[in-house]
Amino acid sequence: MSIDKDSSSSDAFFTSPNLKITLEKNKFQAKRAQSLQNIETFWAEQAKELVWNRYWDKTLEWNSPFAKWFVNGLLNASINCLDKHINSDIKNKAAIIWEGENGENITLTYYQLYQKVNQFSNALKNLGIKKGDRVTIYLPMVPELPIAILACSRIGAIHNVVFSGFSSTALVDRINDAESKIIITADGGFRRGKIIELKKIVDEAIINTPSIQNVIVLRRAGNHIEMKDKDIWWHEIIQNQSYYCEPELVESTHPLFILYTSGTTGKPKGVVHSTGGYLTHIYSTAKWVFDFNKQDIFFCTADIGWVTGHSYTVYAPLMHGVTEILYEGTPDYPRPDRYWALVEKYGITILYTTPTALRMYMRYGNEIPNSFNLSTLRLLGTVGESTNPEVWMWYFTTIGKEKCPIIDTWWQTETGGIMLSHCTGIEIMPMKPGTAFFPVPGVDLAVVNEEGNTLPHNQKGYLIIRKPWPGMLMTLWKNDDKYKDKYWKNNNYFAEDYAIIDNDHYFWLLGRSDDVIKVAGHRLGTIELESTFISHLSVAEAAVTSRPDKTKGESIIAFLVLKKNVADSEQLRKELIDHIRKNIGAIATPSEIYFVNMLPKTRSGKIMRRLLKSIVSDLTIGDTTTLEDDTSIKEIQKIYNDLNDIIKNK
Repeated sequence: MSIDKDSSSSDAFFTSPNLKITLEKNKFQAKRAQSLQNIETFWAEQAKELVWNRYWDKTLEWNSPFAKWFVNGLLNASINCLDKHINSDIKNKAAIIWEGENGENITLTYYQLYQKVNQFSNALKNLGIKKGDRVTIYLPMVPELPIAILACSRIGAIHNVVFSGFSSTALVDRINDAESKIIITADGGFRRGKIIELKKIVDEAIINTPSIQNVIVLRRAGNHIEMKDKDIWWHEIIQNQSYYCEPELVESTHPLFILYTSGTTGKPKGVVHSTGGYLTHIYSTAKWVFDFNKQDIFFCTADIGWVTGHSYTVYAPLMHGVTEILYEGTPDYPRPDRYWALVEKYGITILYTTPTALRMYMRYGNEIPNSFNLSTLRLLGTVGESTNPEVWMWYFTTIGKEKCPIIDTWWQTETGGIMLSHCTGIEIMPMKPGTAFFPVPGVDLAVVNEEGNTLPHNQKGYLIIRKPWPGMLMTLWKNDDKYKDKYWKNNNYFAEDYAIIDNDHYFWLLGRSDDVIKVAGHRLGTIELESTFISHLSVAEAAVTSRPDKTKGESIIAFLVLKKNVADSEQLRKELIDHIRKNIGAIATPSEIYFVNMLPKTRSGKIMRRLLKSIVSDLTIGDTTTLEDDTSIKEIQKIYNDLNDIIKNK
């Protein structure tokens, strides 16, 4: 077996006798070409695989950049995930197999899940929640999280899931922007053997969230909490509730959820996804990419607080009637073997995880995964960032034993579902380690230059989407203007990623073109980080950048200017790290903090973050003609080099 990493050569296809791979791409390419000839006809055919209570009058109403898919169609998300299975042989099949960090486990069949969702839907209705109301969900990875999501969708409420690792400040921003009426949380959650006191974080948040009328509390960790006037127990409000709740039929364009994502300016953005278009996109892509069958045990390792968890942990697998694994803990606690132990224990057939997790596992060598029976795996996938060839090969050989195709998917919170991938459900394609393969059918992607002109093969440019697609965000919550300004240029959606297309038409992703930092697959805005640093009484100015990290993808590096009469110290550095963790979350913990006298700025006052990134990544500084004062960059270089020399000599 050999690999030619020259992506521009037709010989770069990866072949193996253990895989049914052919160089003939006729079937897939023909389907793609046909889908792009008339996207409305193509997507209408896909949408008919969903359960509709009323078909649409018009497939697409396109008023660039606003798209309405399946106009006047009526449906309900929970019907498509649950009700449609209840009178089939899937009724008593396991829907969710949950395992907690401490080894607890629960199995819910489709019928049991259906009953629990209906009960909780009725409980929400009794609290006055109705179609269009927003409900914030702040729960650990327990079965009640998908139950709460599906209950909201059943009554037409718009769910707003917040990752349970975020702080009270982050929670306040998201609740207030969405104007949620209810927040659903737990007394606590388990993380690396410790209890994360979620209820206490919520108690801090609701002081500043006037729209909240009730706090529903799940008893999970058993830690002591204070129940206040607005607080009600989950187990109490579902008592005596009926096992059936009449589903609210909503328009295809009715918002299914708001999911907040960090950006380069200001507060997080509320990405709004529709019901009919979004469900059509994720149902179709799951079918093409994962090629689900009745025997599959599917494990998407993403936390439901992120879009991958929404699309491919909750909605798509349940729509397909697949058994899925839901895991509460981290991949390396209490031992660095959790994913492999789960594969062996439950006979997992599809593993969809992050390159960050794989890099972490690689550090421990092959002995640990080789000690588990991984023979049930038939398909391996990655999501969150590009997979470098070394990680790809380890995944293929050590985990897949050279028998499993690998799907390296690219998409975003804003796209709703997978946009670039190997589509094993259509045709097994030749594999190239590190590539995202081709656009899925019905999606028109290109690579362009600054002027928007399509670039030749093998030239780096900006990744754009040229035609609307069903899973696309409808807008940003309460901010149509920002939606237009941020994402659209010349009627094209700008993904803010760099990419190239090689001679064989494979897409290669080359990282972000904006100032968003991706840590372990999670997007963090530099402005949000800098604003939090500046909120500390000791800090006058802040500039945040990143550098490549073998484990996390990127690590956060901060350069801070202190206020007068404030001296730098190790104690202050620790205090600032705690400040970031408290106000944003542990995921935003900076790897390094440097105290400087000034930051490199342009004459117009803009911080030149690319210069900082060049320094910490040991790259050439490049053009500094717009720099206001070059003494700033010289000072930063000296401080950075001196400190790193000290570290190396220890």
